Amino acid sequence: MEVTYDDLPADVVHQVKRVLADTMACAAGGYQGAPSVLARQLAATTNSTTPARMLGAAGATAPDMAAFVNTVTARYIDCNDTYAGIGGHPSDMIGAILAVADVTGASGQDVLLAIALGYEVYCRLADVVSVGQRGFDQGALCILGSTATCGRLMGLTASQMGNALAMAAVSYLPLGVIRSGELSMWKGCATAGANRAAVFSAQLAALGMTGPPAAFDDKSGWWRQFTGEPAALGPFGGSDGPWRIMNTSFKCYPAQIHIQGAISLAADLRTQVKLADIASIHVESYRSAAHSSADPAKWLPKNRETADHSLPYLVAVALLDGTVTPASFTDARIADPAVPPILAKLTVQENPAYTARFPQEAITRIEVTTTAGQRLVAETNRPKGHYLHPLADAEVEAKFRDLAAGTLTPAGCDAALAAVWGMDGAPSVTALLDAMVVSGLGVT
Repeated sequence: MEVTYDDLPADVVHQVKRVLADTMACAAGGYQGAPSVLARQLAATTNSTTPARMLGAAGATAPDMAAFVNTVTARYIDCNDTYAGIGGHPSDMIGAILAVADVTGASGQDVLLAIALGYEVYCRLADVVSVGQRGFDQGALCILGSTATCGRLMGLTASQMGNALAMAAVSYLPLGVIRSGELSMWKGCATAGANRAAVFSAQLAALGMTGPPAAFDDKSGWWRQFTGEPAALGPFGGSDGPWRIMNTSFKCYPAQIHIQGAISLAADLRTQVKLADIASIHVESYRSAAHSSADPAKWLPKNRETADHSLPYLVAVALLDGTVTPASFTDARIADPAVPPILAKLTVQENPAYTARFPQEAITRIEVTTTAGQRLVAETNRPKGHYLHPLADAEVEAKFRDLAAGTLTPAGCDAALAAVWGMDGAPSVTALLDAMVVSGLGVT
């Protein structure tokens, strides 16, 4: 079945726009991050006869490099969406989609459809494949969704698409160590690498390059690495199946998705007790959230990448400041001597009953005991932004303006948001890319 834009229900189109607005918010917030600057510096050395523009920048580069830069920029502050809390960040694919759409002159409707279809590939694979348990990173899913969507925008034939997917599948299986121990800048760049490889694979396939015909089904193929044999992905959206993008969870804070609840609870408790009166802090949550404290590096983070995946650090910051923002991850804040005394009072534990109810519920409970013996308890089962407790459109827009405050003018924010909400009537992505251009900061 050939899915077209007209097959997208109105609520799906609206959700795609919300996801796009959220991702552009994160790109605006991440533009000045060191990995983003480095990526643009490298991309600036590459010229192309098919140039693609980069998010935030006035210049252009090769399409695969633009895909890399776009994704690094949107991922840096770790505030973009996740699939039902279990499948990484499918919105990472948007960086590649925008790069290829710019080159091909794709319409706004083409872009919205590509995003919806990319989520179908990524999320339905995530339904049956736990890449983390097999020792791989989410880029293993991202590259297939990005290759499929970019290949479609490039007009690949069915045969060419098969070759592109085969090349991508066998050539890019990023290892899970990317997110273990003390994290590096590459934590936010790994799916960018997958996107670059996806565009490259689609370009090669368009020229006639062939990939291994049994890339997925062979005894040493893709499926064997994850499930042992091919798994049914169910009816895709547009084929009487629900559209997976509707199960997208947004983040209120620039931190790992599983720590969103703990941050909000700690911020609330801060209004009820003085830090000096706290004797102990106990956090209970589901496995993925509790795991955010399992590594010793998470108890003494030394950089942004580790800190935004550290439940202990983020609870401490929320108790100190009442919120978590990009400013919570400066070197000075991470090294603040006020943090360790709070960590010394903190314990974290998995609650198996909470784990059994995830992802439909993302339960976190914090109990604070004061030096006087008073017990204060706060609990959430679906923090704001959870796909069953979603952000309102106005909240998505407010998030955009907050994160873009250091890079775009209020008028620039208006233009970018107007381009997103009007994407279904846009002849190309030019208006959006124009609106996202950052100026006057003295950075490349």
